[in-house]
Amino acid sequence: MLIYTTEELTVRELEKTDEVLLVTWLSNPVVLKYYEGRDRPHDLDLVREHFYKNDSMTRCIIEFEGKPIGFIQFYSLDEESRNEYGYINPDEKIYGTDQFIGEINYWNQGFGKKLVTSMTGYLTNHKHADKIVMDPQTWNLRAIACYEKCGFKKIKLMKEHESHEGQLRDCWLIEYSALD
Repeated sequence: MLIYTTEELTVRELEKTDEVLLVTWLSNPVVLKYYEGRDRPHDLDLVREHFYKNDSMTRCIIEFEGKPIGFIQFYSLDEESRNEYGYINPDEKIYGTDQFIGEINYWNQGFGKKLVTSMTGYLTNHKHADKIVMDPQTWNLRAIACYEKCGFKKIKLMKEHESHEGQLRDCWLIEYSALD
């Protein structure tokens, strides 16, 4: 199912046939350095377990000129995440996203910025999100710079928040506010 399209990108829901793409991307150590970790290459079983659950996440493939180039998921923050991040107003509509460009030939060409900007617009205009949050690891300076160019701001340092390659890593809680 089509989620949205821009002049350059199409974002559509993940289909069963996309599992092979995810295995290809998530078994590449260059991609895994930034998403999931090089110690967690994904095979078909792991992709099915992580990406094909029936839960509240909307998982999508990103296409450029009809070619799949990456993955994004979005979800309404649950109560546990709201508490962990420090969001106490239950009336705020807060969404989280996670994404990666899996085709490394498309890195450093502005696709991350186009994706994050278009998803931010989709979530604020169609899902009426008040805020959108992400929690990139602090060492991932390229991603953080991209997100800041898209209007996200660092809100809170989260010590040892995420396990990555056998270590607990610090993350930044970053936020885009449609209320500003």
